[in-house]
Order: sequence, then structure tokens, then C-alpha cells
Amino acid sequence: MSIKTPPDNSLISPTGYVGFDTITSQIEHRLLKKGFQFNIMVVGHSGLGKSTLINTLFASHLIDSATGRDISKDPISKTTEIKVSSHSLVEDRVRLNINVIDTPGFGDQVNNDKVWEPMVKYIKEQHSQYLRRELTAQRERFIPDTRVHAVLYFIQPNGKGLTQLDIASLKRLTEIANVVPVIAKADTLTMDERAEFREIIQRQFEKFDFKIYPYQSEDLTEEELELNESIRSIIPFAVVGSEKEISVNGELVRGRKTRWGSIVVEDINQCEFVFLREFLIRTHLQDLIETTSLVHYEGFRSRQLIALKENASSRASATHMAQTSNTMLQR
Repeated sequence: MSIKTPPDNSLISPTGYVGFDTITSQIEHRLLKKGFQFNIMVVGHSGLGKSTLINTLFASHLIDSATGRDISKDPISKTTEIKVSSHSLVEDRVRLNINVIDTPGFGDQVNNDKVWEPMVKYIKEQHSQYLRRELTAQRERFIPDTRVHAVLYFIQPNGKGLTQLDIASLKRLTEIANVVPVIAKADTLTMDERAEFREIIQRQFEKFDFKIYPYQSEDLTEEELELNESIRSIIPFAVVGSEKEISVNGELVRGRKTRWGSIVVEDINQCEFVFLREFLIRTHLQDLIETTSLVHYEGFRSRQLIALKENASSRASATHMAQTSNTMLQR
């Protein structure tokens, strides 16, 4: 006897109140209780305002809770290394746990050959640690997530395009993480210079086939596709950061004063900080986390498990051949 299934578009409304419409409230309660984890890596030459931009994005000073130091005041390192600072922010009952992964010393050496290796190694190590925890017989109920959800890559405003170091670094980073490029200190360029510089970089992205976030996906709605297309049209974001408030026309705004006038961070006519914040935090924060898990980590996981299986098969085959050889010798 065959069972007929109703068509996918058939909807049934209960004749009385059941209560499963509260499931969204239940999920929200559990998520609020647990909080959210977001790990962001900042990559770029010293002096491009990486710490300032991160502080501006989250409207908070990034203070090392363990020592009370402000990490933005640390001396510039002359070797590329990894520094992680952890913070917890609360906004309207939502707790966001942030790991900021800084890379002081990037590109500051005389010889910058393979300067990207510490970042690539760190990203892969976090995937590896997560996989090991996931495969243990008695795994934790909630596995701590240290995987890098976004890489904010700072491009020097040289007006010429990506350097060879940028090209080599972006090639490796875009293969393993969600990379969001920004033009640092965009106020050093005129509006025309900024537009021309962006076009040069976008052509280089296309030429070298970099997988810049956000990605194309078949499961996106038409509205989401349009949003991502508009975002891609202005990547890399031309940004300016500032933790200070200045007075402009009697109003306190976040920005800084220069000899030529005032730079207002949240003025879209002066820079694209607002667009970056909207994209990175207000519309794509959860997607960055999910894409890291479903695309980058899943790819890493598949490759590792396939390699383990092939190694096990090779060992089994070698053992079998050795046993066969011993048997023949005994005869």
C-alpha cells in the first residue's frame, strides 16, 4: 500500500490554539541565556588604525581584562605574532563574547616572505582544536568556539592598488576564512581618488579570483541577493575610525579634527564606516558565524577525516602485505 504525502505547499491551520508559535520565544530565551561568540581577526600594517577601528565598531575600549592594559597602547612589535584579547559586551539583554585576534608586526619586517603564515596557522589550529573536541567520546555539551569568524584586512591607501604582500596574504586567507577588506585611513584620499582606488582593487580581486565575503549562494532570497550585491559593489569599505567625540555645529559626534576640518565617522558623505558596521554587525553577524561553521570548518573537517581514513586504509594494506609476505616466507 502506497502512502500519499501532501504537496509541499499545503498548509494546515489547527482548529484550536496549540502553542508551537512560542518556539521562537523559547529559542530566544535559550540564546540570550547562553550568549553569542564572535571571533574577529585584524590584519594589516602597523599604523593603519586597526585597534581604533575595532573600538569604534563596538563603541567600546578594548581593555585586556586580565591586566587592565589598553591593547591599543602596546608598543608596535617588529615580528608578526598573534595576540588575543577577550571581551564581553551587553546590549539590550544580548551578551556578545568577542575575541579580537590582533597581528602586530604584520608587514613591518625588511623581509616579509611568508609573513601570512602565523595567521593561517592560527586559523587552522582553531579548526583542528574544535574538531578534536567534537570527536572525543564524551564531548562537551557546548564546545568553546574559537574559530575565526571574520578577518578584517586593512589595505594601505596608496592609491595604486594591492601590494605583492596583500596579494599573497589574501590568496591564503580567503581560502580558509571570511575576509572583509577595508581601505584604511580613507580620509587621506579625495573622493575621486577613493573611487578610482576601489575600482583598481576590485579588478585585482577579480583577476586573482579571491573569494571575498559575502559569497554567492543558491539558498539566499532575492532580497538577500540584492543586499549582498550592493555590499560587494562598495568592497573594500573606505573607513575612518575614532574613539573620541568632537563638537560639530554644537553637536557631539564621533570623529576627529584636522587642519582641514572635521572628520565625522558616521557621516556617509565622508567615509563608509556606517556601511561597514551595518554589514559586519547588524545584518551579517550571524551569517559570518554560520558560514565559518558550514563552509570553512566543514571543508577542513571533511579533508581531515578523509585523510585519516586513507591513512588507516594504507596502514591496513601495509599490514596485510606484511602478513602475506611472512606467510609465503614460512612456506
